[in-house]
Amino acid sequence: MQRVPRHPWAWAWLFAAAQIGGVLVGWRFGWAWGVPLILGTQALLFWATLWPQSRLLSPVLVRLPATARTVWLTIDDGPSDDTTAMLDLLDRFDAKACFFVVGERAAARPHLVAEILRRGHEIGNHSATHPEKWFWALPPRAMRAQIADAQRTLAALAGQPPRWFRAVVGMSNPFVAAALKPLALTRVAWCARGFDAREADPARVVARIARGLAPGAIVLLHEGAPHGRSVAVVEAVLQHLAAQGYRCELPR
Repeated sequence: MQRVPRHPWAWAWLFAAAQIGGVLVGWRFGWAWGVPLILGTQALLFWATLWPQSRLLSPVLVRLPATARTVWLTIDDGPSDDTTAMLDLLDRFDAKACFFVVGERAAARPHLVAEILRRGHEIGNHSATHPEKWFWALPPRAMRAQIADAQRTLAALAGQPPRWFRAVVGMSNPFVAAALKPLALTRVAWCARGFDAREADPARVVARIARGLAPGAIVLLHEGAPHGRSVAVVEAVLQHLAAQGYRCELPR
């Protein structure tokens, strides 16, 4: 199930080869051919950074292999004031989830991390400080620090290191894989998303998530959203999943 990067710098060799190839094509056949090849390779790298499901820069889980009506429910951005209420909801629906938590927020509320684990859920690494505006553009050293610092914090709080990592806003730049490999972390994306970090209407969130539902779907939700309705949104999603016969289970 885990997809730890094996060759985290393969992209760099391929990118360099493509750039050199573009120069050679331009020199041999004219720059009308070479320049598009050079720029196209750069555009592809940029797209891979911004597209959460892209496997170009590192392996990523988008859905799980499953035939039964099960989904992997993932909840980002905690711990928060919403965590306890969400845990109560999950208990009520007999659902399990992975909470992708932020290192500094977990350190500030260690009792919530302990409660997540006590109730049978899992935690994942969601960076040390959640720099949502700049995570996609972090250089190698800063990227390593964001991931490794969170991993140390969460391992100390949980008693064992997380297995899963989710990039901030899902954007994974070329330096993420090299930071994940020594920590044996697998990058996790999603295939069902309701944009609930911004959308406050539970019905609209449910409608969007429903379009991506299928056995093995990875569902993305959030806690502590600025609109203040994260608990209501998660409740509506859990109700919809139950009505459709889906169970929320953790990967083995």
